[in-house]
Amino acid sequence: MITKSDEYLHVGRFRFYFFSNERQEPPHIHVKAAEDQAKFWIDPIALAVNYGFTARELNEIERIIAKHQTELLEVWYDYFSQI
Repeated sequence: MITKSDEYLHVGRFRFYFFSNERQEPPHIHVKAAEDQAKFWIDPIALAVNYGFTARELNEIERIIAKHQTELLEVWYDYFSQI
């Protein structure tokens, strides 16, 4: 099965994106930088999984998500209402 990925936000070295086959889960965002990856729940903001990011980087990512939380939720619901 091919899964579409849509990048929503790019901040510094962090890329934030959704996977189209994950609409059954609560709102969340994936983050990637080089080989490091993580998944965060958007509301409330919480780390779901981490593969490689340092604690400092996770804190930075969490701050970015908090800054864009309203937008991320709007994009999540808009994105998944169209597929």
